[in-house]
Amino acid sequence: MYDLFFRQFNKKVPLTMEEQLEITKFLTPKKLRKRQYLLQEADVCKFVAFVEKGLLRQFTLDNNGNERILQFAPEGWTISDLYSFLTAEPSSYHIDALEDCELILINKSAHEALLSKIPKYETYTRLQITGAYIAMQRRLSSIFSATPDERYASFMQLYPDIANRVPQHMIASYMGLQPKTLSRIRRRISNNH
Repeated sequence: MYDLFFRQFNKKVPLTMEEQLEITKFLTPKKLRKRQYLLQEADVCKFVAFVEKGLLRQFTLDNNGNERILQFAPEGWTISDLYSFLTAEPSSYHIDALEDCELILINKSAHEALLSKIPKYETYTRLQITGAYIAMQRRLSSIFSATPDERYASFMQLYPDIANRVPQHMIASYMGLQPKTLSRIRRRISNNH
């Protein structure tokens, strides 16, 4: 059940078998059906979720009720509303399953215990948060300065298999485009190849 989780963890911070067994005590497996929510807006986010199998998305609704997707989380990715998780304030986001999912959850008390008990977990967490911050900065920069074609190329580099797993309107939402605009970009790119 924890194979992918520990493979990803060990890529960043190698663990001994004893450390893996200790960390396992703090992990909670969870299955989520397609369209089921992991987090809803106004709830406090009580966990960080690692995706062993399936696909999740994090999104918000604008004033017109349109979805604005912030993140997709396929296998091997972590997803959470980190602000809500760390501050215990209500979340501004929804997280739901786009496919049936197998997740590994780390709740707040388990997270705190692991931080104090296993120094390598603290290192791993710092690397994860740093990576998330860098990704957020790149995404913001892309939104403000990249052309739609460049944003699509960046999306395809970040999420190479997502285009085959989600409807086009979700990719357009993530990119901040209308679906028709995304269709034109995809046509133009395929005609150039």
